[in-house]
Amino acid sequence: MGIILSWLREAVPPASKFSVDDIPDLSGKVVIVTGGSTGIGRETVKALLTHNAKVYIAARNEAQSKATITALARETGNEAIFLSLDLASLRSVKAAAEEFMRQEVQLDILFNNAGVMVPPVDLLTEDGYDLQFGTNVLGHFYFTKLLLPLLASTARRTASGHVRVVTTSSSGHLFGSLDFDTFRDDNGRKSKRRKQSSNALYCQSKFGNVVFALELTRRHGADGIVSTSLNPGNIQSDLQRHIPKLARKLANIFLLYSTPKGALTQLYAGTAPEAAELNGKYLVPWARLGQPKKSTQDPKLGEKLWDWLEEQVKNVDGKPEESGSEVNVTT
Repeated sequence: MGIILSWLREAVPPASKFSVDDIPDLSGKVVIVTGGSTGIGRETVKALLTHNAKVYIAARNEAQSKATITALARETGNEAIFLSLDLASLRSVKAAAEEFMRQEVQLDILFNNAGVMVPPVDLLTEDGYDLQFGTNVLGHFYFTKLLLPLLASTARRTASGHVRVVTTSSSGHLFGSLDFDTFRDDNGRKSKRRKQSSNALYCQSKFGNVVFALELTRRHGADGIVSTSLNPGNIQSDLQRHIPKLARKLANIFLLYSTPKGALTQLYAGTAPEAAELNGKYLVPWARLGQPKKSTQDPKLGEKLWDWLEEQVKNVDGKPEESGSEVNVTT
């Protein structure tokens, strides 16, 4: 009953006290938005461009991303930059981070916004992980890990002394937990992962997002990394593409808010001056401090998940990964 009440508090929020007009001028700031070509990500990019940030859309679909870039340039007068990133491929994640660091010497805000929701259970990432956990959690972890040296060096050089990493979770995390035996697939009929519903695997990945974001605070808060997680709200977006058409139509009518509203909470986390004090916190619609599921706050679980994630990315492309804290970034 407590979980249902928590879900309802997030699902039916009061009117927002924060709007895109409250975003400060972002001139000189460099930002990445994963999944920035559609849905909430697109609205986030639009608001950032309107406030003069230099924005990279990190996404898989180049044609779609470039169409978005063209449209937003007309709407805002500023042009985003495409960065090829497939979060379901660790090799692509590594290539994207390396390409970004060839182009930029700073990174002020990283929006880990992209995600996949309730696809067929049979779908896996390129590396054999559950598609939802591999994309939503492992892919974003690896991307963030590779960019940590640049984030930390940027924090040292900014007047505020901090940068921000904003990870999009969901109220679905309230119904999730972590079963490490379901993160990968053994391709056998008796696979434990394949016995789970797609919705359960989605909730698990969103639970993992909250655990990851808090553990990032524990490990790198002293480096000037302000890490938050959030529920953007029940929003009309391309994220529901795997949901049956009739259910999707009914949800749009009775349950879902407009896409621009979905960007509000993460824009607040990433840009509002006061949100710099929310390191390790979980936010809910619209731009409010929330209470995540209690079990996400367990430091032992955070350590276990982080260690597991580190283990998975040790030998991408057959080359051992260096620890983010030990990599030097020239500026």
